[in-house]
Amino acid sequence: MDSKQVVDLVYWRDTQRSGVVFGASLFLLLSLSVCSIVSVCAYIALALLSVTISFRIYKGILQAVQKSEEGHPFKLYLEQDVGVPADLVHKYSEVGLRHVNTGIKELRRLFLVEDLVDSIKFGALLWILTYIGAFFNGLTLLIMVLVGVFGWPLTYEKHQTQIDHYYGMVSGQVKDIVGKIQAKVPGLKPKAE
Repeated sequence: MDSKQVVDLVYWRDTQRSGVVFGASLFLLLSLSVCSIVSVCAYIALALLSVTISFRIYKGILQAVQKSEEGHPFKLYLEQDVGVPADLVHKYSEVGLRHVNTGIKELRRLFLVEDLVDSIKFGALLWILTYIGAFFNGLTLLIMVLVGVFGWPLTYEKHQTQIDHYYGMVSGQVKDIVGKIQAKVPGLKPKAE
């Protein structure tokens, strides 16, 4: 799936496709919050198997009654190659490896305090995450992210001027506060840009 398709999906350009992806993802995450991942996977697989068995039996009975020779209803899908191409695996594993290495280097830089200000910011982020973790578990955060990903772009597109206005006001106030704090705390002078 390329980036244009992802943008079309989250902006609800094709409402049916976006609805299916959003609904299925939300259903999966809500199911995982109630049951274990093993149970959810087993129930989904069991539901899929029930549908395919029922369809196969239905088509078999229909062929027997109509005395037709249509054959197996899933023959087309059984003959298709479903293997993952090796070049695709290599492409994404190289991209993933690049991201992992970049992340490891950044964590090393932050934990070994290469830049004091960046390490303090990272520490503040971790401290905030402890509070977020106390209120929400990981699945709740994933559900909120999913709803945000599918809800925010459309909301922003419809109310862009008002959101930009209030964002500008808040951003200006935050910059003023950060500037005052940096001016008063020694060692936190803003970097020359």
